[in-house]
Amino acid sequence: MSVATLQEWWLTLSDEVVTYGPGFLSATLVVLGVTVASILVSWVCGLLGALGKRSSFAPFRALASFYVWFIRGTPTLIQVFIVYFGMPQIGVKLSPITAGIIALGVSSGAYVAETIRAGLAAIPRGQVESALALGMNPRIMMVRIVLPQVFRMILPSLTNEAISAVKNTSLLSTITVVELTLYAQLMIATTFRPFDFYIAAALIYLGLTSILSQLSAYFERRYARLS
Repeated sequence: MSVATLQEWWLTLSDEVVTYGPGFLSATLVVLGVTVASILVSWVCGLLGALGKRSSFAPFRALASFYVWFIRGTPTLIQVFIVYFGMPQIGVKLSPITAGIIALGVSSGAYVAETIRAGLAAIPRGQVESALALGMNPRIMMVRIVLPQVFRMILPSLTNEAISAVKNTSLLSTITVVELTLYAQLMIATTFRPFDFYIAAALIYLGLTSILSQLSAYFERRYARLS
């Protein structure tokens, strides 16, 4: 490759960054916002699902088991369509962003529920019995003794689910949320340069997931030093 070709490529790349960079930044912020919100929803759904499956009350167990079974057995894209296109039929109309957050959060929550349930099952029963024998309130015992240990054990799995949440935001392009995938598609329709824009979107996704992986590794090392 000649110097002139490299210079031409660099000038073209610089022009594209100046022209389309703000749009990619805006789309990336949408991805981050949706990801954080859907992760919070998934943790709530996951905790309720895990506790429901371990409940002594049969209707709670049945409801939690059905939730996990249905969500894990159906495609996430179909779940997004059910929330965004299906819910208005029963009088619940949501904006694309809200529908996407709920759909992705509820979907991820089923997997988080199984992760938390496995973590709870790994806690020695003697710890729980000792805490209760000392008169500790069950709720306080759960918050101060059980959940911190569970979180330490399931952190790698939660990170994997968070990475999936980042990538699953691309599904929201189908319901007109202008995140990275839809922004890339809109620019491709204008410029007819699919390789450039899909590669750019892929690299941004890769950067976001790599940051999550590094953060997870950092917290794992920190917890290992504290234990």
